[in-house]
Amino acid sequence: MTLTNDIASTLTHYECSICGEEHSAEELQTVCRVCGRVLLARYDLARAAETLSLAALGGRVSSMWRYAEVMPLGGNEIVTLGEGYTPLLEAPRLAQQLGLDTLLVKDEGGNPTGTFKARGMSAAVSIALARGVEEIGVPTAGNAGSAAAAYGARAGIGVHVAMPADTPTTMMDEVRAYGAELILVDGLISDAGALVRERSAEAGWFDLSTFKEPGRAEGKKTMGYELWEQLHGELPDVILYPTGGGTGLIAMWKAFDELEAMGLVGSSRPRMVVVQSEGCAPVVRAFEAGADRAEFWEGAETVAPGIRVPAPFADDLILATLRESAGLAIAVPDEEIVNGVRAFGTIEGIDACPEGGATLAALRRLVRDGAIARDERVVLFNTGTGLKHPELRPSEPLSAG
Repeated sequence: MTLTNDIASTLTHYECSICGEEHSAEELQTVCRVCGRVLLARYDLARAAETLSLAALGGRVSSMWRYAEVMPLGGNEIVTLGEGYTPLLEAPRLAQQLGLDTLLVKDEGGNPTGTFKARGMSAAVSIALARGVEEIGVPTAGNAGSAAAAYGARAGIGVHVAMPADTPTTMMDEVRAYGAELILVDGLISDAGALVRERSAEAGWFDLSTFKEPGRAEGKKTMGYELWEQLHGELPDVILYPTGGGTGLIAMWKAFDELEAMGLVGSSRPRMVVVQSEGCAPVVRAFEAGADRAEFWEGAETVAPGIRVPAPFADDLILATLRESAGLAIAVPDEEIVNGVRAFGTIEGIDACPEGGATLAALRRLVRDGAIARDERVVLFNTGTGLKHPELRPSEPLSAG
């Protein structure tokens, strides 16, 4: 089995998610040149549908690049470490405890560098390399930085990572291990983003910030394609997703639209549930207020660094996705996040990251409140391995409960 598929991409152009302005697929793109908002990749889906099907996927590469028709690059342009194609695990004991018929966990911990961030960085770095980029800058809460460092090393381009100084040291160590420059910032990911913007302008780095270029979303949308494939051509009823920048949530919604356009699913969609921490919940606050944009969250603090994003750039798209899906937004306290991590481990043997633990905490509340019914097929996203968080490891064995 080769590492890539001999199938061409059907990418036609990039389109602004707000004003609809088209941008060339042959040039390196950032944000919309007209309104400064998020660009999304667009494909010739009629042509893609001629070769993309459940049956056709059987002999393809076991990575996210198996969906080659609807990926932005193909062949020898791909920078890959085997990302994607992660398991969708049944969680029968947790389902029984919660009173659900079906509970599934999409476990992203087996990705290169241990998190779903590998998907986005594989696609983004591939595009950057193909368009002649020599150095990239990345602000991060931790995991995106280590993924960028790994894929930059694979591609042979320079990587500069800015992250908060209180990020777990395991993630700092990863960045250094892959040979990237690590810049620690006294503050949050928003402060790291400001530093990367400044340094990129001065030094000519390409800014790989969340939604400041269209590639990362294309990598993460493959989580949606994998759900469709692993559920044999169907989609779940409810998806709980830990949300910081929101790339995965928006990207999966895009994947479902593409699947429908290709005639591979009907019009029914999962209800999307944003999960945040009570210590940093800008999207939840905006959703509950009926707002179209989220205000900056002052004093952001949580044990889950991946969702400590006080001002997501694509807040408008996150909120629009929730409303289009008849979804929900919920914030949970850190104590319940830690309990969720431990329940995943002791009850199902899943080594969850705190962001994954947050989805289980949220599910408990939603089931208790009657917002999720027994017969709904629910998917929780564990976005990374718990191995990166020794600070949350118990000092003594835990019992299941």
